[in-house]
Amino acid sequence: MRGVTASRLCIAALLLIAPIASAQTIGRIERLDPAFDALVPRDAKIETIAEGFAWTEGPVWRKSGGYLLFSDIPNNTINRWKEGQGITVFMRPAGYNGATPFGRELGTNGLAFDANDKLVVADHGNRQLARINDSIFTRTTLADRYDGKRLNSPNDLVFHPNGDIYFTDPPYGLDGLDANKTKELPFAGVYRLKPSGELTLLTKDLTRPNGIAISPDARMLYVAVSDGAKPIYMAYDLQPDGTIARGRVFFDPAPLVAQGRIGSADGMKVDAKGNIFATGPGGVLVFNAAGKHLGSIITGERTANVAFGDDGSTLYMTADHKLLRIRISTKGLGF
Repeated sequence: MRGVTASRLCIAALLLIAPIASAQTIGRIERLDPAFDALVPRDAKIETIAEGFAWTEGPVWRKSGGYLLFSDIPNNTINRWKEGQGITVFMRPAGYNGATPFGRELGTNGLAFDANDKLVVADHGNRQLARINDSIFTRTTLADRYDGKRLNSPNDLVFHPNGDIYFTDPPYGLDGLDANKTKELPFAGVYRLKPSGELTLLTKDLTRPNGIAISPDARMLYVAVSDGAKPIYMAYDLQPDGTIARGRVFFDPAPLVAQGRIGSADGMKVDAKGNIFATGPGGVLVFNAAGKHLGSIITGERTANVAFGDDGSTLYMTADHKLLRIRISTKGLGF
């Protein structure tokens, strides 16, 4: 996509975004354990800082620029939000730009920066993991096939300290999901991609692997499974060779689903102390490293993913058609 074209698309897209004159507070905080107070202050408020999107996902903070990027999947856009500037379009089209899409979710989903500050995306629309050169808005395919077959629609990703990428591949980007005629793999996998390009299937036993995170000591891999009315959060031991072992249910939110709380097990991030901020029924569930549910940030919206930003003590949340934030007392991993 040429720079001049990108600029025209950006201007057009800005007209679709509802401005927020001043941050509006929504939702509530649910405290289940005294340890939660050390993570989320008593006076913390959930703020709406932008809205008017189709479905927000994949937030990531860019330290070098001091701004947040996030996907608006149906609108095939990566947006940028910066304090004092609001929303601008970072890249559009963010994903598929051909004439025969595989589904309606044409854009990117999860976003992450590598050690060289290069943006890597779970490219729903193109069914691949890709690296973006955002100076000229070109992309390099990192992985689009396993065992010679097309990936489903990579959903979320996380970097291991050694540079390996762990990512999930459910069929959410395909019309009809498993029934889509272009679907080539008979499972939804969790993979590891080495910098050399070697792709390893870690597990094909999860029905809808979605959000993914790694513990601060890189000994644990967490995977959210967004399977309809039965979402779960899984934990695996990360082995020295990068594979996984001893998979077990880390947290089962069935009681929250039974209460009618909206949302499913989706994106997640880990703080510097190993606490997990995971989207799920009700908003964002906060667990300690042992899987104890300490409390929840109840957004009242279907919340898809989270990212730490600013100095590491702001939690940004993509929630349906909104972008939210809350100040916290802990810091995200890497800050």
